[in-house]
Amino acid sequence: MSHFIQLHLLTVYPPSNLNRDDLGRPKTAIMGGVERLRISSQSLKRAWRTSELFKDALDEWKGERTKLLGTDVFKQLTENGVNEKSAAEWASKIAAHFGKLKGKNALEIEQLAHIAPEEKQKVMALVDTLVSENRGPEEDELLFLCQRPKSVDIALFGRMLASSPNYNVEAAVQVAHAITVNQVKIDDDFFTAVDDLNKHVEDSGSAHMGELGFGSGVFYIYLCINKSLLIKNLNEDRSKDLELTNKTLAALVECATKVAPTGKQNSFASRAYTSYLLAEKGAQQPRTLSAAFLKPVRGEDHLALAIRALETQQENFDRVYGQCADASVKFNALTGEGKLEEIIRFVTE
Repeated sequence: MSHFIQLHLLTVYPPSNLNRDDLGRPKTAIMGGVERLRISSQSLKRAWRTSELFKDALDEWKGERTKLLGTDVFKQLTENGVNEKSAAEWASKIAAHFGKLKGKNALEIEQLAHIAPEEKQKVMALVDTLVSENRGPEEDELLFLCQRPKSVDIALFGRMLASSPNYNVEAAVQVAHAITVNQVKIDDDFFTAVDDLNKHVEDSGSAHMGELGFGSGVFYIYLCINKSLLIKNLNEDRSKDLELTNKTLAALVECATKVAPTGKQNSFASRAYTSYLLAEKGAQQPRTLSAAFLKPVRGEDHLALAIRALETQQENFDRVYGQCADASVKFNALTGEGKLEEIIRFVTE
């Protein structure tokens, strides 16, 4: 039976534009009949897996998501003396193993391919062989993909390869789109930029004008981690010390609480730590606590009201369904209760 870990976070973001739509405005969602700010799960996951925190903890086991593997291989070959025609042909054959190419003998893959460290190492080892032996790759040398690669970001967030479905990996972590617990109105910042060399003798106007949408609120963020699947994805043995699994969980929790998406950070400096985190674990069917915010929080202290609403929803689910988790632990930065290290110890023990 699967073992689940659920994380419920409340994070306060000041005026910001963390995740933009196609018009450059903050993403939104309608919930409970009112507009909320939204941060997509894709934005959150990318911010976490590309953060310095994640890299420092797990760099050796971190993969790359790219269409440009063939370009990288071509560069390696030509820098080591292979002529451009041969390098392009060989690099194209290697890239084609990771996905459909954009054209015949193209170097770029149509779909983003998530490549594990061990798979990249196989590619680079073959490149060294081709350079030293001055020849093209054989068909039996073009077998790079692993069904369960030891890559923490692939194990957490999954991998989908349309042209090689046998090497797809089911994600061990589900991340909901973050939404504000409060109703929002997106405001527009009208801004101008001044030309430093313009002395305003003849032209006193600005050199540039523009508008930028922004909003603020308390965001509810929900993650569901299938720890059993994470262990399986990382090829670890339950009977032994789950070192990599626990390092991965610890890094994920720390990133979720400390790392913000990078959208418009230079304009708003909207970096924030999570103010409240409830962690639960058990074999029971997971459930979000988003119903606590179907009715938007209204009042002077949105954070305190959101915490009360979330804890009330948790208690009411337990009354109706029985205990929805075997154990839980929390921290509350509004009152100074609990510690992040206690949450990390809870999810890894």
